Amino acid sequence: MSANLNELQNATVGMTVGVIEVLCLQPFNYCKNMMQQGQPLSADPRVLYRGVMANAVNMGSCTMIQFAVGGSLKKLVSGEEQRTLKMHEEMGTGIVAGVTSALVGSPLELIMIQQQRTGKGSLETFKSIANPNNFFRGFLGAAVREGLWTCGYLSIPPIVRRNLREMYPDKFDTDNKARVPAALLGGLFACYLTQPFDTVKTCMQGDIQRKTYGTFTQTAKKISEDGFTAFYRGATFRYGRMVCAVFMMDYLQAAVGPLLYPSAFK
Repeated sequence: MSANLNELQNATVGMTVGVIEVLCLQPFNYCKNMMQQGQPLSADPRVLYRGVMANAVNMGSCTMIQFAVGGSLKKLVSGEEQRTLKMHEEMGTGIVAGVTSALVGSPLELIMIQQQRTGKGSLETFKSIANPNNFFRGFLGAAVREGLWTCGYLSIPPIVRRNLREMYPDKFDTDNKARVPAALLGGLFACYLTQPFDTVKTCMQGDIQRKTYGTFTQTAKKISEDGFTAFYRGATFRYGRMVCAVFMMDYLQAAVGPLLYPSAFK
């Protein structure tokens, strides 16, 4: 999200970045979801990419919202003054942008997870979940996760990158050199802090019949019966995806904006 772009431009950049990320990293997402639910994994590309369209719409729309809301909040916080945001301002704008995006992302992830479980098409799956009891199932977990995830990829990397370049200018003399440690730290923050919420959300959305998992609290209690580590099932795949995603999105948000709207960066 850039303060140089307006809301529509930030939204367009966000949507483009989100779709590219999903198309590259969908297999990580599939493996993570299956492990969280205790389901067997498959190496069949047709299975690995099951639900990819719902996820592409999800990430495209969520990243679009996150970039648009985050960009607007950055302008609001900085006002007319062109300045670098303070750490708490940078992180706060990311969290609010992420929570807002969960309103769209949670139902779309429900469709994707149901497709991965059942193998049904998008329309058939949508019909099966299109009622008030199911549509926002797992929303609380999605909202917490998206808030911290957005902070992890939109706010943490710029902070780390700036600090590395200021403190170690000889070693990190370009943004690209500072992006790798920034992505590792941002991915670590976004993954392990949010993983328990994501596990509860995934289990709830995989069980819309509520045979095993009920409310958020009931689901968390059920998962905890297998020990605290049960909340971190699939975390390796999720962290791998997040490091790649944070690096890609940090790079792409800086590259796609000037590519699509060069006049805004003159």
